[in-house]
Amino acid sequence: MKKGDVFLICIVICLAAAGFFFWSFRSTGEGGTLTVTVDGKVYGTYDLSEDQEVEIDGEWGCNRFSIKDGTVRMIEADCPDQYCVNHAPVDKENETIICLPHKLVLEITDGEENNEIDA
Repeated sequence: MKKGDVFLICIVICLAAAGFFFWSFRSTGEGGTLTVTVDGKVYGTYDLSEDQEVEIDGEWGCNRFSIKDGTVRMIEADCPDQYCVNHAPVDKENETIICLPHKLVLEITDGEENNEIDA
């Protein structure tokens, strides 16, 4: 390898690391609401500024999540795998917690209606 090759590789690695940190720690702002979807239909929306616990008892099972200090976490679920309960709490816009057996999606949104078509 030549000196220029090593320099180029170092530059590419630095750019990749900078991109990763920018993507990971970007300031998207806190989401304003939590949108809960069950089987593709909106079950409800909840304000993240209000601390509360919500239980959803649907035809596929029971889930309980909490909103505290703008952070959402799944507390309890009667699904067999418990991935949703073991998921890290979410607090940024577009982050989700999904319980696949119960067809439940918790997604943080900015609170504004978005009617743009994603092509």
